Amino acid sequence: MKKIAILQSNYIPWKGYFDLVNMVDEFVLFDQVQYTKNDWRNRNQIKTKQGIQWLTIPVRHKESDQKIVDTKVSDLKWNTKHWRTIQQSYSKAPYFKEYKDIFEEFYLNNTEEYLSQINFQLIKIINQILGIKTVIKWSSDFDLVEGQTEKLLGICKQAGADIYLSGPAAKDYFDEKLAEQEGIQVEWMDYSCYPEYNQLNEPFEHGVTILDLIFNEGPNATKYMKSFK
Repeated sequence: MKKIAILQSNYIPWKGYFDLVNMVDEFVLFDQVQYTKNDWRNRNQIKTKQGIQWLTIPVRHKESDQKIVDTKVSDLKWNTKHWRTIQQSYSKAPYFKEYKDIFEEFYLNNTEEYLSQINFQLIKIINQILGIKTVIKWSSDFDLVEGQTEKLLGICKQAGADIYLSGPAAKDYFDEKLAEQEGIQVEWMDYSCYPEYNQLNEPFEHGVTILDLIFNEGPNATKYMKSFK
């Protein structure tokens, strides 16, 4: 039985995103859809002494139907600013030194213009740290048909998938009856009941970037995730 998930690329996503990736055989980055402002595509949250802070990649967003895959960075100095903030916020975290070089090299040497590629590169780095071996593909590897549910099911069928794992937000629009007709079993991701870990600066926050968990728990990070049980 082959299980796949299909999701937009996010910037340094939270632990739930990587649990979803780790629970499937194949993960499809669905970036041939409309870029949405004030979303997770180009930003995420970190913990600081002052509380939660957003790290946002500045992008050019001119057209209403602009796709994520076509979205470009508007300020090429974003990477040094982000790394400086990450360093200031996590230098005292127990495992920061252990992973510092990997992320410093990425941020300080990054010249990539396209948001999708930046997200993809970081997802690959984090997968490697966590030991996630899921195959990653792009939606552009598939022939896309019209219709929200039809598009997703089309990818499932072309990928030879029996099971489609989806985030809970898709329940608002996904047609499960159509999936049943196509012989695709649908499973819904549950993001509740995550255990707390050792985190700098109270109060505890679950919804921050996975970097927070990696810098604070290091090799033990996967113990605080669901898919590694």
